[in-house]
Order: sequence, then structure tokens, then C-alpha cells
Amino acid sequence: MMRHILLLITITLSAVVYGQKCDRDSLYIKTPIYEVVYSEILEQPLWVKYSSTNRPKGVDRGSMNFHPVDGVCTSDNDDYYQNIYDKGHLAPAATFSDTYENLYLTFSYLNCSVQNQYLNRGEWRLLESQERVWDDNERLDIEVIVVFDDPTFLPTGSAIPTAYHKHIYFTKQKKRKCYYFLNEKPTTGWENHDNTLKCKILH
Repeated sequence: MMRHILLLITITLSAVVYGQKCDRDSLYIKTPIYEVVYSEILEQPLWVKYSSTNRPKGVDRGSMNFHPVDGVCTSDNDDYYQNIYDKGHLAPAATFSDTYENLYLTFSYLNCSVQNQYLNRGEWRLLESQERVWDDNERLDIEVIVVFDDPTFLPTGSAIPTAYHKHIYFTKQKKRKCYYFLNEKPTTGWENHDNTLKCKILH
């Protein structure tokens, strides 16, 4: 039944055509909780935008796992098997745990990045937790930009991101904070990844 949620997705760049080659490099998709531009060539998201709004927790993820999207060529479970990469959420699951429907949408492969496990489980996760502290006072508009510098591909097909920019706009204060993480094990805390002075829109 939950797969019918995906009927809510609006694809504005082009219609999904079943049987089409997986050669679209900038497929724009809008869901009820985030926007994404996805590259079928890289089998990875290029950027994701979402808002963090202090949603009350209503459900737990339990054994929920990532699911594919009909008509879009994405990464899959094989890309994350027995290597150092996690299925990294870009729009965080914990931020959208208010309803099962929203949580399920975060577990789409459209929202999944080949992310170093130490980054995903460490400073990236801690910054996401800090976002949920900040959003107690105001809505945050957040954009994650995935960087591919001369990308390396896994044998299973997905490209490995080089780095991530995260831009956080504080809507009440009208200010922006920016962070930059290489896709590797961090050696310093998330605070030391502040890149605000060099922050700019990258796409």
C-alpha cells in the first residue's frame, strides 16, 4: 500500500517512461517532504532540499529499508553490500518521523547517497541532530549539494561522491550557515566543517 505514496511525486523535468535508457542526468522530482535532482548516470542524487520544522516524533523506523522508485534508475542494495559505504540519508529520517508516510519517503533511493560509514554515523549524524535543536525556534530550509569530482564508480554501478555541501538557512534570523564534508572518515567535529565564509549557491 505504501508504494502508492509515490504517486504523489511530481516529476517536472520529464515524464517517466518505462523501458527508457538510464541516461537522464538531472531528473527533478518533488515529493511532499523534499525536492531532489537525481542523476541516473551516476545513480545518485545531485542535490536535495528540505525544511526542518520541529515535527513531533510519531513513529519509529523499525526494520524499514530503502526502496526503489518505479521508472527511475537508482542505486540499490548491492551498491552498499560489504563495503565502507552506508545508505546515507540526505533528508534525515529522524526529521520526518512524524508519520509513517513521511518516514517512508525518506527511505527512497532518491534520497540515498553512497556515504562513508564513519561520516554517516558520526559528524553528519551529529549535525542533523543539531538541526533538530535549531528548529525548535525557527524553520530551517536546508539544501544538500553532492559533489562528484572525476567520480569513481562502484563495480555495482553507483558513483561515489567526493564531498557534500550542506547549506542551512535560518528563516527567522535570515542568515545562512554552510558546512563542507569530504566523503571520508572525519578527523574533526562537525563545527570545524563550517564553510559559511565561502558559502554560495553552487547550482
